[in-house]
Amino acid sequence: MKERVVVIGAGQMGSGIAQVFATSSIPVTMVDVSTEALARARATIENSLARSVEKGRLTAANRDAALERITTGDLNAARDATLVVEAASEDADLKFKLFAELDAIAPRDTILATNTSSISITEIAGRTKRPDRVIGMHFMNPVPVMKLVEVIRGLATSDETTANVMSYAKQLGKTAVEVNDSPGFVSNRVLMPMINEAAYCVMEGVGTPEAIDNVMALGMNHPMGPLALADLIGLDTCVAILGVLQDGLGDPKYRACPLLKKYVAAGWLGRKSGRGFYTY
Repeated sequence: MKERVVVIGAGQMGSGIAQVFATSSIPVTMVDVSTEALARARATIENSLARSVEKGRLTAANRDAALERITTGDLNAARDATLVVEAASEDADLKFKLFAELDAIAPRDTILATNTSSISITEIAGRTKRPDRVIGMHFMNPVPVMKLVEVIRGLATSDETTANVMSYAKQLGKTAVEVNDSPGFVSNRVLMPMINEAAYCVMEGVGTPEAIDNVMALGMNHPMGPLALADLIGLDTCVAILGVLQDGLGDPKYRACPLLKKYVAAGWLGRKSGRGFYTY
């Protein structure tokens, strides 16, 4: 069966995931409940590929071929998919609903992957009749640039499914790292407490966001500081992940900083809203 990927969700992550599959010669269908989101995703991908052509990383012919591989559709596109990658909002109930629907639509051998950054793969798989074919495929943001794919095995994920997803990641030019299902996995279990502590430093007047980010970027050789990274991820997403960590691990050290919650309540979500710890 010829490879065909379906990406559910046409936001920042979904559009990036669709782009890397298309530029790796794999046809991909983007699905979203919003036609406006699909149009924005298409424009984002076109702009990203245009920049790659300008910088000499991609030929115009390869750009055009990649764009031809990207189509749009609804959930029924999963009927012809070898792999579905869900990249919808970080909402457990939404993901549970989507996976139950996808399980009823997709062929039995289709792999159902989720790009969740913290929600239990085992719980998501439990909403299907194919837990052996459900896996986490956690891309990093921005997807076309970042090399890591965190591949998360649920309790019932098979060796075959894991090997297939590791192979997909390799086709995309990514480095796949296999981990086991646990709240936040490895990436966010380590990252989110750092972001949270940086937010406490702002709240307690230890330093300005610029000062804190400069210490971490220049002193720890991080490519960007934790607060700039939080703005890139989305402060609402950070709070949601911290909630999953606190609920799943039962440790108060994961409690979201009140300042983070206040910013989210104000609609200061980071880059996507124009304001977070910084103004954009």
